[in-house]
Amino acid sequence: MTPMISLRPGPSAARNASRWLALRGKHGLRPPVRALHTSRGIGTNAAVSEPAVDYPGLPAGVPPLPAAGGKTKGLRKDAIKNAKPFSEFLTDTFNREHDYLRISITERCNLRCLYCMPEGTGSPTLAPAHLLTTPEIFYLSSLFVSQGVTKIRLTGGEPTVRRDIVPLMQSIGSLRPKGLRELALTTNGITLHRKLDSMVEAGLTGVNMSLDTLDPFQFQIMTRRNGFDAVMKSINRILEMKKLGANLKLKINCVVMRGLNERDIVPFVELGREKDIEVRFIEYMPFGGNKWSENKMISFQEMLDIIKAKYPTLRRVAGHKNDTSKTFEVPGFVGKVGFITSMTNDFCGTCNRLRITSDGNLKVCLHGNAEVSLRDLLRRDNGGEPIDQEAFERIKQIEMDRRDGLLSDETVLGWGQRERELLDVIGAAVKRKAEKHADMGDLENMKNRPMILIGG
Repeated sequence: MTPMISLRPGPSAARNASRWLALRGKHGLRPPVRALHTSRGIGTNAAVSEPAVDYPGLPAGVPPLPAAGGKTKGLRKDAIKNAKPFSEFLTDTFNREHDYLRISITERCNLRCLYCMPEGTGSPTLAPAHLLTTPEIFYLSSLFVSQGVTKIRLTGGEPTVRRDIVPLMQSIGSLRPKGLRELALTTNGITLHRKLDSMVEAGLTGVNMSLDTLDPFQFQIMTRRNGFDAVMKSINRILEMKKLGANLKLKINCVVMRGLNERDIVPFVELGREKDIEVRFIEYMPFGGNKWSENKMISFQEMLDIIKAKYPTLRRVAGHKNDTSKTFEVPGFVGKVGFITSMTNDFCGTCNRLRITSDGNLKVCLHGNAEVSLRDLLRRDNGGEPIDQEAFERIKQIEMDRRDGLLSDETVLGWGQRERELLDVIGAAVKRKAEKHADMGDLENMKNRPMILIGG
């Protein structure tokens, strides 16, 4: 039986909703975040707390334009006229422009999912000194945003187990004036409900929730842990916040494995009957230690047939150029259904994503095993040691004192020659990106990190 997702707000939520509506009516926009924050209150995204007009289709790097009554048309023309060409460093030889960066902020996880974590001892974890610090993640975020990245997604392991994830989000959210438009999170949802309000205040705009079954017993089999109720609590909280007006997208990612959870496909679709949820079914993919086999994989077409047997009116929905999923809807349903078809129908031709692993390596392709270290080059001015906040401020001051003629006006740190070297390394890696990833048979035998160490 599909678990019921309750959307009935409690008394405090109702009070906040009334307060929110009153403020919106008075000022014509969402109120400042702090004005609404209570122990169970709802906060708006810090990144969008100021009125703005965003124009889809503007050249990369054009920020949202301020609302100005009837003057937006002229502002739009000026923005297009003054827009910079998209960064050559983030453009590959197939003219794909990479404006989406995924950053793994931890290797640790509180689940042990079959398709992600190697069986037995799991994945070996690195010493903390090998992992990126918060100032290093912030600086790399700044560097990529300066080159045209408009969306950053924080991943893991499980990102919510990182103790300073909220301050980290706050620092990345401060890049909004530099061109960042979206700050998203991929999570298993176990502890998300405890931190969600603060994350939304910090600028969180989207959550991808990993949930592979609606059966609590099957959940324990697939994740090797308890926690189903906690995940549902996080989903309920997101839906409650959306109902009260939070600018927060919710997608549920479901990896489908034959013999384990294919019976959950239709119940997942039915979650969207009255709920604003997009459930995305993912073809089971091979990664280090997950014992992938083609027999365990259920293809996009087979999943489509299963749904159409119950809902024959299922129809395709127009998507965006860089979508990783093929989106469908059942007429009359509020939610959507997506399919991520990496194995049977790749979307490499429009790929706009880059990945940074928790130990600071740049991966230009999820299914590629080529990596280049940004961490080592980043730390060269600090004797190879991790850059904490004190070291960050010291290096920043030194470089700001000699920034004339360098790139420091473009990013928050401005490391001059070091920054140029980082961009050269990034650009060279992007230029080496292949036209498409290997075929299914080759991927099965290719050496690659476990999914947990890539940031899935």
